[in-house]
Amino acid sequence: MTVPFVDTDVIIRLLTRDDPEKQAAAAALFERVERGELILAAPDTVIADAVYVLSSPRLYNLPRDEVRAMLTTLIRLPGFQVRNRRAVLRALDLYATAHIDFGDALIVASMEQAGSRVIYSYDAHFDRIPEIQRVEP
Repeated sequence: MTVPFVDTDVIIRLLTRDDPEKQAAAAALFERVERGELILAAPDTVIADAVYVLSSPRLYNLPRDEVRAMLTTLIRLPGFQVRNRRAVLRALDLYATAHIDFGDALIVASMEQAGSRVIYSYDAHFDRIPEIQRVEP
């Protein structure tokens, strides 16, 4: 049996409650996951998209710590298989605390898992992470 995947729009409807009918359906879906009746999967890009949509000033404009809390709750569900779960959870923490964008936070989290401390980049935001040494090519 294959595991079904979930798209960002379902997660957004669940968390924002901006469409009551779709929110109820998304909540019912994730309640099945929480009860262990269903396993869902998502690549880390679905979480990255959700971070972007939830925090975008043009869309929902939610604070970083609120975005982290909302998504962390979902990602920690045992029946929700998120690719690179540990790195994604760490990236959400970095996103909320170091004020770097989620993509950069995911790079840092991946570096930490790999034991790497050096990144070649022109992006000075990496300088906010004391454990990382940024080197310009």
